[in-house]
Amino acid sequence: MREDGKIDYVELPAEDMAAQTAFYAEAFGWTFQDYGPDYQAFGEGLDGGFYKPGPDAPKKPPLVVLYAHDLEAMEAKVKAAGGVISTPIFSFPGGRRFHFQDPAGNELAVWSEG
Repeated sequence: MREDGKIDYVELPAEDMAAQTAFYAEAFGWTFQDYGPDYQAFGEGLDGGFYKPGPDAPKKPPLVVLYAHDLEAMEAKVKAAGGVISTPIFSFPGGRRFHFQDPAGNELAVWSEG
């Protein structure tokens, strides 16, 4: 059920819609609702958080973070689907994660506990 004030949707740009949807289908098993040549919708769950960048950090767009039970296996799937690893697996308080760029150049991350 949708609630007032809750994050409800994320949109990512994609110049090549076919490459973008193929990547997410292959790497993460996502499915899509076709709304014509310029829009493909997905429904894959969403939580979020804020982070404080360092004082000299460049301004960055929001980071979408996905979850994986097996981080190494997911990193391999992202690579096999054509994603580019921009930050290899690293530890942080609460888990581990890696960052990648999708075919449209959007940077996302995948995390796992422990």
